[in-house]
Amino acid sequence: MKLFHILFALGALMTGISSANASNPVVEMETTLGKIEIELFEDKAPITVKNFLSYVNDKHYDGLIFHRVINGFMIQGGGMDKDMKEKKTKAPIKNESSNGLKNDRGTLAMARTGVPDSATSQFFINVKDNDFLNKANARDGVGYAVFGRVIKGMDVVDKIKAVEVGNKGGNGDVPLTPIVIKSVKVAGPS
Repeated sequence: MKLFHILFALGALMTGISSANASNPVVEMETTLGKIEIELFEDKAPITVKNFLSYVNDKHYDGLIFHRVINGFMIQGGGMDKDMKEKKTKAPIKNESSNGLKNDRGTLAMARTGVPDSATSQFFINVKDNDFLNKANARDGVGYAVFGRVIKGMDVVDKIKAVEVGNKGGNGDVPLTPIVIKSVKVAGPS
């Protein structure tokens, strides 16, 4: 019986079945459409997770909105308030897109400008597998750094991706009814 358990565990590793790392932090994001729990991959993206948690601990995200929503692509937040005014951020961080994590459905990644090491506070959740954002397939050869994944609340992500969007303040793909991030807090290790 013990041999069976060992073989099962080895098989699970070889087929890519993964479970949460018990030491990775988990954050709870409460939005106007519900709660999303996200495991942060501190072991794979330490710089990015430290940066994100510093914004969480400073309550930077509380009251901001998902300001860019593209169904069939991603939902983006962490930088704008309801009036589409950008909130002041800290210094940009190093891009950790070479960490082996992929921009698959339900993963959390850092948004950035065209400059690879320009990410600050803005993030996005992939609503489908977006291979073209991975380092291996990115047009710029760099890609976008994944640093977490939704472990509860994909139904909320799916509600957000389906909202009606339009233009506001010169920006496209803005939800017509603001999707407010009420709070983001550390919920504990996974």
